[in-house]
Amino acid sequence: MLNGKNILITGGTGTIGTVLTETILSKYSPNVIRIYSRDESKQHYLSNRLVEFESRLRYFIGDIRDKERLNRAMKNVDIVFHLAALKHVGACEYNPFEAIKTNVMGIQNLIEVCIENEVERVVYTSTDKAATPCNTMGVTKLLGEKLITAANYYKGAAKTIFSSVRFGNVLGSRGSLIPIIEEQVKKNKTITLTHRDMTRYIMDINTAITLILDSLELAQGGEIFVAKMGAIKVIDLIEVLVDNFAQKHKKAVDAIKIEEIGMFAGEKLYEELFSIEESERTYEMENYYMIMPQIPEVKMSLNVDKYPKIKRFDGTKPFNSKEGPFLSKQEINTFLIES
Repeated sequence: MLNGKNILITGGTGTIGTVLTETILSKYSPNVIRIYSRDESKQHYLSNRLVEFESRLRYFIGDIRDKERLNRAMKNVDIVFHLAALKHVGACEYNPFEAIKTNVMGIQNLIEVCIENEVERVVYTSTDKAATPCNTMGVTKLLGEKLITAANYYKGAAKTIFSSVRFGNVLGSRGSLIPIIEEQVKKNKTITLTHRDMTRYIMDINTAITLILDSLELAQGGEIFVAKMGAIKVIDLIEVLVDNFAQKHKKAVDAIKIEEIGMFAGEKLYEELFSIEESERTYEMENYYMIMPQIPEVKMSLNVDKYPKIKRFDGTKPFNSKEGPFLSKQEINTFLIES
């Protein structure tokens, strides 16, 4: 599906965008990958990192808020991976309308130029924070999913297939917990924990990339694909990280203190893979959950029998991180090493 194609990756200089670009170039033979992002320094870094593939890479400096620039980058594109977003909960909570401009209006710009340019497929990357959201970031990502699903209804004669994927917490990505804890250990700082009862779903970058590429092939239009992920207690993850980084930087583990500082604005105690309402229209595959569209006209166009090893989700498995089952500390350690 990727061989010989013109591909556009918005937010392509981020952690996941970089690995996605590298994966596609090393495993497939696209005609060209266009990297669309706002940061010239990161584009320069990526071009140096992927110098062996320079003949198949193009770099566009631009913002998804700028529809005219986005339209220029979209010419003759076959496949779009939409990763660009404001992703930090706190930043979105204190700057809500900026989150709306990027995470909602930016996606509408993308949808419209994809339809105008007759793009074949679009994969939108969302988050488990979109399930029963309580913060601005989660709300805007849920609206993004709604826009992507609805695009399959009003696209008219266009053949574009729009679908979404939901990530958990991608460990190792920029701004994630791992580099923060390492920096605190290295500088002999107190390790900060917002709440001892906090739980999360975790995934590694390779799982995120596989989810994106598999959904590209599986999508018929309007679905949301969610990876089956392990749940953890955040305190367990922190203690495992402290043990590892103390050893790495030759620090005494007993001297490292963990302090509970209270939850940040917009932070949730636990995450959900999908909401209770969504669970009624969720199906299960070997590695993924698939949430069917809520719009009847979009839902009716899907053939469930075409998805591999699919069955209705029966609701017996927990789909929020509060209920576990949780990875043990040893399992977390193994997960980190393997990732």
